[in-house]
Amino acid sequence: MSVTSVVGLQWGDEAKGKIVDLLTDEHQVVVRYQGGNNAGHTVKFGGETYKLSLLPTGILRPGVVSVIANGCVVHPGALLKEMRGLTDRGIDLTGRLLVSDRAHVIFPWHIAEEAVLESSRKQDAIGTTMRGIGTCYRDKAGRTHAIRVGDLYHEDLLRQRVEDVAAQKIAVIRAVDPSAAALDPAAIFEEYRAYAAAIKPCVVDSTAWLHKKLREGSNVLFEGAQGSLLDVDHGTFPFVTSSNSSAAGIHTGSGVPERVIDRMIGVVKAYTTRVGGGPFVTELHDEIGQHIRDTGNEYGTVTGRPRRCGWFDAVATGYGARVCGVDCIAVMLLDVLAQLDELSVCEAYEIRGERTTDFPSHVADLQAAKPVFRKLPGWKQDITGARKLGDLPAGARKYVDTVSELLDRPVAYISVGPDREQTILV
Repeated sequence: MSVTSVVGLQWGDEAKGKIVDLLTDEHQVVVRYQGGNNAGHTVKFGGETYKLSLLPTGILRPGVVSVIANGCVVHPGALLKEMRGLTDRGIDLTGRLLVSDRAHVIFPWHIAEEAVLESSRKQDAIGTTMRGIGTCYRDKAGRTHAIRVGDLYHEDLLRQRVEDVAAQKIAVIRAVDPSAAALDPAAIFEEYRAYAAAIKPCVVDSTAWLHKKLREGSNVLFEGAQGSLLDVDHGTFPFVTSSNSSAAGIHTGSGVPERVIDRMIGVVKAYTTRVGGGPFVTELHDEIGQHIRDTGNEYGTVTGRPRRCGWFDAVATGYGARVCGVDCIAVMLLDVLAQLDELSVCEAYEIRGERTTDFPSHVADLQAAKPVFRKLPGWKQDITGARKLGDLPAGARKYVDTVSELLDRPVAYISVGPDREQTILV
């Protein structure tokens, strides 16, 4: 039995989907354990490009079962739309997807509440995707307003819950925005009853199902969403997502203990990006930053928002590697840096005159941090055809070795282009 986890070590968008796609051939089950349709991953498969959000990457593979586990939040309408997008392109999803009955459900009030709360923060806005993810997780923690997938199949209970929660939610929303539109509990109930019928063949107790598969010896792959620096406990709080997007979320988000995982792969970009608000020590506000953005197509899969771009931050990424306990590293999008004369890697921070390689726990300290850079030569050579380590020019090899040194982890994969074959297996 092989149990593997793929986790992003930065602020998300590390191209985890490509590594998951490469590894899916070795696994029979792929598990998404946190997040919702705020995440996005692009996968090239069979000559086609697929942009997925809530669905695990494994959904594209015949013979592989993809699981949306209990740690996820699910908007059933968005899920069904994403499923239809694949079936319309000829992908048969029969028997390929399972949804946990313990996953929490996103309702219209979550989206409305998030919109008014985010707009009221003004300059302190977190930069959410406005899909109700954070407010759904808030209700999960608060319990009294929470509704889980399994609740959708108890109609009398669901009808009453929708009526009660909608009345309380509109009161909260209108306290912030008196002009907010009303919520229609009857219409919401009918809408979600229809959703429940549509997804019913997929709904299971995913925790029991996963433990059964582990007992049978199935190879299981855990697929994280977002990145470790967005983890609600261990990330750059409060500019984080609302779930444990580091490896810490695997057990709580799936019911499978971390001790069964025998390979933890940390995925990093060869540079750094983030979306939304929050401090970003190595951010570039110049033509190099724009070059990276354009060359790397750094625009959100879900939102289309331009991503903030900067040099590789080994302090932040090394922290992510330690928190997740990764065994090895996958360096992605190395080809994006190929046309630059000189490269910089942040090897330490200077915070109020003190040099440190520890990642600050408080946002104010991170905002005060200045990067200490190590300069490296560029290579200005197309590397998209490289298929083994020896094919890389000296500058590219030096860059990868530096990343490995600063993160204190071996590099196992190097991506030199978007297609799955454009990968060096070290």
